Amino acid sequence: MAEYLKQQENIPQGEKSQLEETVSSIILQVRQQGDEALRGFLRKFDGVDINELKASDDDILNAKKQLPVTLLEDISFSIERIRAFAEAQRRTLTEFEQEMIPGVHLGQKVIPIESVGAYVPGGRYPLLSSAQMAIIPAKVAGVSNIRVCTPPTKDGAIHPAVLYAAHQSGANEIFSVGGAQAVAALAYGTESIRPVNKITGPGNRFVTEAKRQVNGVVGIDLLAGPSEVLVVADKTARPDYVASDLLAQSEHDIDAQGILVTTSRELGLAVLEEIEKQLETLPTAEVARASWKRRGQVIYTETLEEAIAVTNDLASEHLHVQIKDAYKHLDKFTNYGSLFLGENATVVYADKVCGTNHILPTSAAAKYTGGVWVGTFLKVVTYQRIEQEGVNQLAPHCVRQSNREGLIAHLRSANIRLTGKLDIEPESVKELSK
Repeated sequence: MAEYLKQQENIPQGEKSQLEETVSSIILQVRQQGDEALRGFLRKFDGVDINELKASDDDILNAKKQLPVTLLEDISFSIERIRAFAEAQRRTLTEFEQEMIPGVHLGQKVIPIESVGAYVPGGRYPLLSSAQMAIIPAKVAGVSNIRVCTPPTKDGAIHPAVLYAAHQSGANEIFSVGGAQAVAALAYGTESIRPVNKITGPGNRFVTEAKRQVNGVVGIDLLAGPSEVLVVADKTARPDYVASDLLAQSEHDIDAQGILVTTSRELGLAVLEEIEKQLETLPTAEVARASWKRRGQVIYTETLEEAIAVTNDLASEHLHVQIKDAYKHLDKFTNYGSLFLGENATVVYADKVCGTNHILPTSAAAKYTGGVWVGTFLKVVTYQRIEQEGVNQLAPHCVRQSNREGLIAHLRSANIRLTGKLDIEPESVKELSK
């Protein structure tokens, strides 16, 4: 039986209806007032007065000039890594046509979505990696129009690193708009921002709620909540590694969640001590400590099998396996957004530079979906090409089934291709009814 060495606090749920109503009001204002509403929300929420919402070529050039050479090199390196992995994924998606039975040719096409909106969060940190994660797979997929929305800084400009990273990743247009109003603009369009077919990218609860409300008008990638990490560890794990991995996600915001599932009580207690030690020197300790206090958990299990069962049930966004011979247990883990095997495969490598995508399912959604990948921006569709020989094989079955279902127009559509007549002979009706 699993035992909690540290349990998540009982966090009261906020007023969901108030969030829904607020976001619904924002969306309605954007639909009715367009750019005027966006500028009003920029003044209200961001404290800036912006006339031109779209970033210009000069803005991008000026942004590049503000960045140190090492940062430009880092951006270039991470873009190449993310692009290479997306290209490898794209090669796994193939088109084909096959003659399934004589005269019946069935095929599959892989078609890029025409336009995509990428939301890049602002907030406490300039998340240039989120720009890369949302844009590069779409670009590799062949999306022809990628429109980025990101909130401006307090000086009224997009953070130069985010702006340059978005441009280098392949964005066609970049706009100084954030929050639920950005999602509304991408879904319905304004004078400056043309509507898209699908919206991707993480955001705060207002952005997530807006994506939920516009889903159906446009497609969305997923409804991502606060960051999550679950570390599975045995007695061979290093407490300082585990603690640093838990705090790396906890520093995102106070709603982030870090969980340790361990088969070693001694390790669990050592990690609790190590977290307190590392918090003493962590510059982001205020947020990380609040997150760990509110949502952190340490779960002790007597066996590895139980630890794996608990892990699969929790279905965390990031799953880091720090046990002996971690790779041998790969197939036992089934529910996660992205999996990290062994103590060296820290989540932060994937967050930034190794190439896999960091826009991942949270809140146990990993039980039914994966994260953003090149396939997020592709439509796998089918087609049929049927010769007369195929008609001769398909039509009799179709005629009989349509008759049993009482769908006579269906019956006629099949039969006219088989016999040249709309309706079947009266004596045949009796035979079909048997």
